[in-house]
Amino acid sequence: MNTFHCTACQALVFFENTKCRHCGRTLAFSPARMAMVAVSPADDGSWTPVDERAPTDEVYRLCANYLDNGVCNWAIPLTHAEPLCQACGLTHTIPNQGEPASHEAWMKLETAKRRVVYSILSLELPLFNKLENPKDGLEFQFLSDSVTVNGDQSRVLTGHDNGVITINVAEADDVYREAQRQLQREPYRALLGHFRHEVGHYYWDRLIAGSDKLDEFRRVFGDERLDYQSALKLHYEQGAPANWDETFISAYASTHPWEDWAECWAHVMHMVDAIETAHALGLSVKPQRRDEPALSIPAQPSVARVEDFDSLVSEWSVLTYVLNNLTRGLGLADAYPFVLSTPVIEKLRFVCGAMT
Repeated sequence: MNTFHCTACQALVFFENTKCRHCGRTLAFSPARMAMVAVSPADDGSWTPVDERAPTDEVYRLCANYLDNGVCNWAIPLTHAEPLCQACGLTHTIPNQGEPASHEAWMKLETAKRRVVYSILSLELPLFNKLENPKDGLEFQFLSDSVTVNGDQSRVLTGHDNGVITINVAEADDVYREAQRQLQREPYRALLGHFRHEVGHYYWDRLIAGSDKLDEFRRVFGDERLDYQSALKLHYEQGAPANWDETFISAYASTHPWEDWAECWAHVMHMVDAIETAHALGLSVKPQRRDEPALSIPAQPSVARVEDFDSLVSEWSVLTYVLNNLTRGLGLADAYPFVLSTPVIEKLRFVCGAMT
């Protein structure tokens, strides 16, 4: 993700900010400009950018979830008919607001989803909601486990089905998610990672199924016609193969070619997002030899990065070296607990090719 600046005072701001801490201006993200914009309210309820470079006819409304619920920070062109922004318009079911901590969970879920939508827009991937395109659109449902009147527990499984992505609201709870990470013996488990993984399933349907890429997919990942439910059952009963890390990005990726694809898709989204941030920050690092010039991550838009896969992997090795050295210096576990084997690199290469 890029770094952002308040357009009023040029101070650094975060993607999630609603107010500039330096000048106090209201901030909103503009998908049209892919930038955080300082905005000022008008008497008619519209908002105008506080930016000398902005066109005089650029006028916004704030997303209804920004104004009414405090779970969004996106702006909408005044001419846009819908009350919700492009990101919030993808959400069909929100957490039950009568439950404790449900509003905080909703905010975390929407924040993670907006980062994924930002990446999708940056990569210029097709994106529709189910109202716009009932057949091929994307929809999110944020649901919680429940107990029936008979005392039986109904468990919500995070997953994807025909464009509908369900996220268990409990995943927004840091304590629950960490407990699940340890229970599943996962080196990494994050709310943002869930969104990226499930979106990967959605884009397999959009980009691979029925396309001329399917035969190559089967060569690289395996035959997705393998019974999915049987493969899932076998994985949870027996676990991953002992040598899974030689050919898979994660133990869960070894379950089925669909899961292998989704894990690799999520990984590419991690890479592109983090490398864009590193570039925007002007990151450079000394290479293997001290007498060689410093390596830096060059300026490239997201689409260009996935098109030049070899450079992407090279930049990623630089960045993950920095990340892990920084976290080790803080006494924390590696920020990047993965090893990219040759077969995994080829899978990531295929994903990048599909994205373009």
